Amino acid sequence: MSYSDRHYGAGDPDCPICGGAGYFTYDVPDSHPDFGRVYGCECRRGRVNQERKTLLRRMSGLDHLADKTFQTFNPEGVGLIERDRMNLRAAYEHALAFAERPQGWLVLIGGYGCGKTHLAAAIANARIEAGDRALFLTVPDLLDYLRAAYGPDTEGVGSYQARFEEVRTTPLLVLDDLGTESPTAWALEKLYQILNHRYNAHLPTVITTNHALEEFDLRLRSRLADPDNSRVIGITAPDYRRSGAPIGGSSLNSLGLYRDKTFETFELELDLPAKEAENLRRAYEVARAYAETSFAEHLDMAPLVGDRQPVSSSQALPWLILTGLSGCGKTHLAAAIANVQVTHNMDVMFVKVSDLLDHLRATYGPNSTVSHDERFREVKEAPLLVLDDLGVEASTPWASAKLYQLFDYRYITRRPTVVTTTYRFDMLEEAIDPRLATRMRDSRLCRIFAILAPAYVGRRQGRRPRPLSTRS
Repeated sequence: MSYSDRHYGAGDPDCPICGGAGYFTYDVPDSHPDFGRVYGCECRRGRVNQERKTLLRRMSGLDHLADKTFQTFNPEGVGLIERDRMNLRAAYEHALAFAERPQGWLVLIGGYGCGKTHLAAAIANARIEAGDRALFLTVPDLLDYLRAAYGPDTEGVGSYQARFEEVRTTPLLVLDDLGTESPTAWALEKLYQILNHRYNAHLPTVITTNHALEEFDLRLRSRLADPDNSRVIGITAPDYRRSGAPIGGSSLNSLGLYRDKTFETFELELDLPAKEAENLRRAYEVARAYAETSFAEHLDMAPLVGDRQPVSSSQALPWLILTGLSGCGKTHLAAAIANVQVTHNMDVMFVKVSDLLDHLRATYGPNSTVSHDERFREVKEAPLLVLDDLGVEASTPWASAKLYQLFDYRYITRRPTVVTTTYRFDMLEEAIDPRLATRMRDSRLCRIFAILAPAYVGRRQGRRPRPLSTRS
């Protein structure tokens, strides 16, 4: 019995077959073999399949990487020399072939930002779109995930074993950033147990790393480099997310990828219900007003301490939080703010939270050319910081600690900051470190705006999900 046959529910109310019930029976004599037999209606199956994909995505660890697909990857790069362009194209084609028929292992090796994580996530997203299970984990987060199973709020060994078995046996496992974890004996042993099991069971596995295979422990290297099981692809292209001329002097800053995201290119005239249309227009106006603010005064203000009075109503609050579903336009508005501020000669840092954490982890590597303190300082002291897509990557102990240090510094010094997140604001304290949510809730410092509109990709067609909180 198929998934769609087991799950009935409301169908299309205009369906001439089921009349909206989602299932039907044939009008046949009681002697007929189909008498009394219930069939799922075709009008319901598309929705059931979409719900199954949503469930698979929720289980996969890919919520914050839903936009990393083969369609959004540029296999030609921008401004690459011919050798690097051909290399990036070859890596793309190998990843695409693996996604179509996952067999063996695919190991993607390359420098930070070359596109290997995008390709790995694209593989996992493609398999989920096909209805298969996939699990995407950054290696340091995986180890935190396993350690947490021993915590006081878990079921101890039973919980640990269940989580460990899930990682070992999932039909497709993507391990991102192998080699950035702390090189402890325990971590090495856990990784070997996972990879050795998947190697012996011939389970499809994708691994990304910025380390040469020779740098790994011999036991791991023998599994990763086995030519009968693994295809190893070295990506020589430079930082894929910063291809072309960058804006700003930092290798962190990805604003150059969002040059086209302006207030002039933001779509407002869309076929939306009146409430959502008005809400989207208000979001646009709030963002535009923030973008036109001169923030020099905020950079010179005393820290926010004790019972300090809020700024006057004539002043813009230094923090703006935009919440909304993926694709609702919040990143476009955040980038539009940054682009306007650049024209005002403001030094702007625009970075996705997941990329920021990757950059910080990379500083621990032996080949890093910049120290952790230098990398962290350029973010926390940026005159205007845009943090895009705050989400599940903030839930590990290390990530939570780093983000809290960043938030707390910018909170105390009242530095202008824009944050976007897909979480409803009333869910933030459950989803991330409550200390971050506390900073964001301070109405003396922060304006919160929830965008209610659904994804506008494809002109906001399709089923509208549950609306977000209306707090703004």
